[in-house]
Order: sequence, then structure tokens, then C-alpha cells
Amino acid sequence: MTIEVGSQAPDFELKDNHGRTVRLSEFCGEKNVVLVFYPFAFTGVCTGELCALRDELPRFENEGTQLLAVSNDSIHTLRVFAEQEGLEYPLLSDFWPHGETSRAYGVFDEDKGCAVRGTFVIDKEGVVRWSVVNGLPDARDLNDYVKALEAL
Repeated sequence: MTIEVGSQAPDFELKDNHGRTVRLSEFCGEKNVVLVFYPFAFTGVCTGELCALRDELPRFENEGTQLLAVSNDSIHTLRVFAEQEGLEYPLLSDFWPHGETSRAYGVFDEDKGCAVRGTFVIDKEGVVRWSVVNGLPDARDLNDYVKALEAL
């Protein structure tokens, strides 16, 4: 089951594309978090979504908000993907234990072995204030994220 709006967001500890440890709890009291789960690096829809976030980055990563993107790829794959696409925000690896964080948020597709397209806007207190979950082939609308952030 997907984490419901109004619920406390599950904390996690994942490595980013540079091997640094990132914890959701690091942002509590400091920043809102836009947490974006996507299936795999280097795929068409995922690349399009993540590049759109790159192109609008000041709206999603600034003094009040942190953007975190999570896939089930290894950190090595994510490093190359970020370099190739010019992605400057953290790409987090939910590779091992495989899909643990994706499962905690209810967005892991057991049959496909990857996360579906789930986005969660989490406030500074660590509460999920907005979410959307789309199937693997369905891109999300970034304007919906902006509206959710403006409502905080």
C-alpha cells in the first residue's frame, strides 16, 4: 500500500550517485522534500522526467526544498546517468537491500523488480502532504509538484 497523505514519511538511508549517505531525517526541521521514485536510469520516460526536473531545478531544490530521486539502480549506474544528463541533484540507489525504500513507500512493483513512478511531497516535519503514483509508462506532471509545494 502506498503511504497515505497525512502519514509520517518512512525514514531511509540510501547512497547517492557519489557514494554519500543521504537520510530523509537529515532534512526534518530544515527543508521540505520532493521524493521522486522512478523505475530505471537510461529509459525514455525516466530520462525525460529527470531532465525536466533538471531544467526546472530552482523550483524543486532551493533554501526551503530538497529534491531526491530514487531508483533501484546501482550507485555506479546512477553516477554515469547523472554525468551524461547533467543531473545535479541527488540520485539515490535503492539497489540493496533491493527495493527496501520503494517497498516502504508502497511503490515497488514485485513483478518488474523496480519502483513505479511515485512522488511524495514531504513537509519539514516529515509528514507526507501530497503524492501521486503512476504506472511504469505514465509520466508525471511537474506542475502538480509545484502546486503541492506552494500549498505548504
